[in-house]
Amino acid sequence: MPTWTLRLTMILGLIAIQPVSGADLLPPEICLEVVVDHYVDVGLTSAGAKAAAEADDATLVRRVTLDLIGRIPTAAEARAFIESSDPDKRTKLVDRLIESPGFARHQADSLDAMMMAGLPGSLRDYLLTATRENRPWDRIFREVMAANEKEPAAKGSSEFLKGRAKDSDRLTTDVSSIFFGVNVSCAKCHDHPLVDDWKQDHYYGMKAFLDRTFLAGNFVSEHGYGQVKFKTVEGAEKKARFLFLTGKEVEVRGPEELTGEAKKLEKEQLAEAKKKNEAPPVPDISARGKLVEVALGPDGREFFSRAIVNRIWHRFFGQGLVMPLDQMHSENPPSHPELLTWLARDTVENGYDLRRIIRGLVLSQAYARESRADSDDADPRLFGVASPRALTPVQLATSMWVAATDPASLADPNDLAKVEPFADRGRGLARSIARPGDDYQIGAAEALLISNGNKFDELLSDGGERLVGRIAKVADRREKIDLAVRNILSRPADEEEIALLEGFLDRRADRPVEAARHLVWALLAGGEFRFNH
Repeated sequence: MPTWTLRLTMILGLIAIQPVSGADLLPPEICLEVVVDHYVDVGLTSAGAKAAAEADDATLVRRVTLDLIGRIPTAAEARAFIESSDPDKRTKLVDRLIESPGFARHQADSLDAMMMAGLPGSLRDYLLTATRENRPWDRIFREVMAANEKEPAAKGSSEFLKGRAKDSDRLTTDVSSIFFGVNVSCAKCHDHPLVDDWKQDHYYGMKAFLDRTFLAGNFVSEHGYGQVKFKTVEGAEKKARFLFLTGKEVEVRGPEELTGEAKKLEKEQLAEAKKKNEAPPVPDISARGKLVEVALGPDGREFFSRAIVNRIWHRFFGQGLVMPLDQMHSENPPSHPELLTWLARDTVENGYDLRRIIRGLVLSQAYARESRADSDDADPRLFGVASPRALTPVQLATSMWVAATDPASLADPNDLAKVEPFADRGRGLARSIARPGDDYQIGAAEALLISNGNKFDELLSDGGERLVGRIAKVADRREKIDLAVRNILSRPADEEEIALLEGFLDRRADRPVEAARHLVWALLAGGEFRFNH
């Protein structure tokens, strides 16, 4: 046994029988997935709960493929994984998917949805370039906050600020919530009534960094001056300090330090840039830049790293280590404090590499559990059972295209590039589907779309490379059913399903195309397809 393996075994064996405190974290050199499982198992043991069994291969290949590249596996991909006897097949699957073009695409989609939070506009073009290069999260944050369209690598990064620049309160709340996991809006009118951490000084301290931001035509710009003032509960007027969430005060030049001549020059430069349709020059001292400095420095990076870890955990487990995601404060402790602290530390020490975090999470045993468990052990905060997650609009629409395609045209399980165009096809359909929240229930618009919307006509066609046409030409009923279930649900049909569907096909034996169309539609419209489970 190699020395490092023996050392790791001894470390884990020792820690397993000792209580873990916040000051006694697992060493940083241990694999991320091992750390995840250790702390989750400690939590289950402490709660007297049992973990669900490991999900079967069909469920796991579907879950991983949806999570990493945003679509279901093809029938060939699923069969290859299920039938493989390679003991390392799961690791190889994860690494293959992460290295595929679909990972960068899906990562860009996910980050765009998180950062734009339903506002008009999109960061997707910028994020697609960033995720293809595996830019670290701190660099993405810097580029988004700088919004420098003159820098080729940052093209498109200004969309985050553009959508919020006209409302400095919204900008303050969103920056604090998305990047730092803290919604300080409740401290706008008074100190937070329930959380001692957040005072008016914190809200207006954060706003001070962002209030100088404005739109100059189609460009994000920033004044080199500006003072935020607010009234306390007692009615006294107060000047806001440049104050980060930790209470760290930052020196930023105030209006009294900027001469009238300098202000006049800034206005002239702004007018000239507008005339040329160019971005105005950046002020010598940028308040947003100062926010980035303190957020990524020793006095702020704990907030920054914990927030992104919590959001990624939520994405892959359906439940954050802290819930709600924007309520990270002393009155709302994490479900697994040591785990969150370890992951945040690891994120900083490994250069904010999001791929590293994602790979570790999906290789953990906690991620690979069944979504069924005894009711007493199903507390989602314990992560002893997988939480079903409604597919995003792009996941759902892309998966529908994969599922409705003749598997004979996608017979090579290693040809990921051939399936990639389905993501672009699915975007049109995705625009008709609402993005689900944690408490997802199908809305009327989606129900009507699925029940009688004409946007499904091409998916359910019997021509070209469609699954309906292939099924209609097959004589054997069991083969029809196997084709449909494997292609759409990524698993073989069970005997109860076969008996039910054989009866359905028998009653429509004289209408093979109609029968195939109804069969495909019913499986696409079902709850099993709608969720990642």
